[in-house]
Amino acid sequence: RVVSRRGVAHAVVRCVASLRPDTVFLPFHFGGDQAANLVTNPELDPISKMPEFKACAVRVEPI
Repeated sequence: RVVSRRGVAHAVVRCVASLRPDTVFLPFHFGGDQAANLVTNPELDPISKMPEFKACAVRVEPI
């Protein structure tokens, strides 16, 4: 599971050498308890008003 202070998303983890060890990539194509937006920041960019869905602090925990 992927946990942030905003929520939890459940996902299958796959470790690959092409990502930095301090980086987590979570596809946003899934819904339900797999939805990436469950853990993202709800803040808006002050100029464009676009949601800040691209980056947030998370930790990966075993289920």
